[in-house]
Amino acid sequence: MTRLLTVLLIMAGLALPATAQEAAPEASPEAGAATDGAPAAEQDDDDDDDDDAAEAGGAEGVHEAGSKFDFGFSGIMARDNRTDLAPLTLASGKPVATAEYKLKSGGFYRLDINADGSQELALSGGDFFRAIWVNEIVINDIEIRPMGVHSLEFDDAGTATISFIAIVPGRYTLSIPGSQGETQQAVFNIQ
Repeated sequence: MTRLLTVLLIMAGLALPATAQEAAPEASPEAGAATDGAPAAEQDDDDDDDDDAAEAGGAEGVHEAGSKFDFGFSGIMARDNRTDLAPLTLASGKPVATAEYKLKSGGFYRLDINADGSQELALSGGDFFRAIWVNEIVINDIEIRPMGVHSLEFDDAGTATISFIAIVPGRYTLSIPGSQGETQQAVFNIQ
């Protein structure tokens, strides 16, 4: 019971700054006199923000969320928002990536993984796959929309294309299981 009360008090304490920000009045030219220490002369009852919000909404039952960016009709996953990354290579004795990848959280990316079939190889990286949202994996024109991925294994030559949105900032690797060399991994820095 004590733990429950402690958790509730902590949650209430964390919610106070957010409610205080919501309750704070916005500064306006008319409110300038009130912030100088002198009380405001008059307040209009017509300055109620609720009336303006109802008129701006237009239709009842519709909540339109404002956003920081205008991505267009297709949103963040529009083709012109996507960035194609340098491909990864799975080949016996060759480096997986040519350099580290620098990604932005919220960015939409597409990555090709090319295997030459010289050896049965895989790329594993559960932490990386948990830090991104995988839109699809395309193999031989077959689109796979997975709930989660831990690794990709290539038995023969081929290409897999992963399209994803980077989510959680951090440093992540995709590496060949059992290998220890730095050239046998691809490093992704999500900012």
